Amino acid sequence: MISVDNLAVEFSGSTLFSNVSFVINPTDKIALMGKNGAGKSTMMKIVAGETKPTKGAVRANKDAIIAYLPQHLLTEDDCTVFEEAAKAFKQVFEIKNEMERLNNELTTRTDYESAEYMKIIEDVSELGEKFYALEDVNYDAEVEKALKGLGFKPEDFHRPTSEFSGGWRMRIELAKILLQKPDLILLDEPTNHIDIESVIWLEDFLVNKADAVMVISHDRAFIDNITNRTIEVTMGKIYDYKANYSHYLQLREERRSHQIKAYKEQQKFIADNQTFIDRFKGTYSKTNQVTARERMLEKLEIIEIDEIDTSALKLRFPPAPRSGDYPVSVKEVSKKYGDHVVFNEANMVISRGEKVSFVGRNGEGKSTMIKAILGEIEVEGECKLGHNVEVGYFAQNQASLLDENLTVFQTIDEVAVGEIRTQIKNMLGRFMFSGDDIDKKVSVLSGGEKTRLAMVKLLLEPVNLLILDEPTNHLDLKSKDVLKEALLDFGGTLILVSHDRDFLQGLSEKVFEFKDQRVIEHFETIDAFLERNKIEKIADINLG
Repeated sequence: MISVDNLAVEFSGSTLFSNVSFVINPTDKIALMGKNGAGKSTMMKIVAGETKPTKGAVRANKDAIIAYLPQHLLTEDDCTVFEEAAKAFKQVFEIKNEMERLNNELTTRTDYESAEYMKIIEDVSELGEKFYALEDVNYDAEVEKALKGLGFKPEDFHRPTSEFSGGWRMRIELAKILLQKPDLILLDEPTNHIDIESVIWLEDFLVNKADAVMVISHDRAFIDNITNRTIEVTMGKIYDYKANYSHYLQLREERRSHQIKAYKEQQKFIADNQTFIDRFKGTYSKTNQVTARERMLEKLEIIEIDEIDTSALKLRFPPAPRSGDYPVSVKEVSKKYGDHVVFNEANMVISRGEKVSFVGRNGEGKSTMIKAILGEIEVEGECKLGHNVEVGYFAQNQASLLDENLTVFQTIDEVAVGEIRTQIKNMLGRFMFSGDDIDKKVSVLSGGEKTRLAMVKLLLEPVNLLILDEPTNHLDLKSKDVLKEALLDFGGTLILVSHDRDFLQGLSEKVFEFKDQRVIEHFETIDAFLERNKIEKIADINLG
């Protein structure tokens, strides 16, 4: 059991939260929720021991293992993937190596009666008790299983970590955390950089094998599937619900309704008493009653209504010009880098107005196919865009391609042409950039703000083929809902790559699966595809 006692955090005289207390039990799977800026990540860092609170403390047993995965993290570059993941067992290996060193020393020493010799025997005995008390584990097999579950192939195990992107390094760190079998796992946006299969594997692990978990996530399906408790951070305090996210939303709405009712009744009570005071103040016979009511009102604790995050994206894609019947045609297309075959003799036809999903593990060729369709890379075979196709492309790293030296306004002003230039401020306002926000440098924006700004650039020209590669990374739940509604209303053709199942649901009527150097066409919705594949994928990954 881990207890959080009377936490308070203050920045520059303002209070982020105060008097926060709760207990984390061994089987709790907690979603830590709240609007951006409420203090979720700060609270998680305090529980992890990464940050000190202004007041209060986090208490746990001295042997408790608390593992923390922050949003942004890079592993070291001086070893292989397998070696980095195996650092999860660093303490075990250190004990084993020290035992071997001491035993070797005992075989060479002859001062059997000395204090130093007896001390070495005591140390070996103590280390032995610790080592043999540990569960008998095949550490290499455990490392392999975790890495495979998170999407690594056996040939990746002995590649240097320096060859992998930040997202893949995040997976290595996640593997280390899972291998430690901690008493509490703290995860801040863990699904941002992993594909659907790995998310499903992670869910299965957290639900069935992990002890306590606390997670911050904008992936609604993920947090609904793994959590049984929701702690909401709002207005400097917390509300604790024994419910998953969807149920919590209902309970929160009920809570606000009760608050509003109680607030209105209290305001009427105050008004009635104030009327009495104003009417009879100075009337000698009513002096005691007036004084009593004044004192009562002074001591009255005013009911607060929880704030609602009213900031919301306002998004509608411009009308799509009519394209030809088949905006995308791919015929017998192959791509390889050296000896590595990404896909071989792939075929694909996408009709006007179709909304399709590209799915598959990272590295199976989804982004490569997009680049082939756009003519950004050379391939064998034929990739064609149809008649009158106007492409709008949101790359997976689109937010990072922004010029960090420009302001928000300059970023849009630089690419806007024609009449739209007079509407830049209004357009930015629809994307939650208002007032002084438009003069902020891109370098100081959060991940979500950068993603929204990159989306503004996408909307500057009407298009009829939208290609979106992981557009929801760093977007909050409300912004994702608004983007989804806009895509449902979009009159053109959509190619969507996303690991967010809740976002994908209802959005695509056809699935192209990238797997084992092939592209397989499934004439079914993404919902049906995922449901059909879920059980076998978990089994396949766990056995593989």
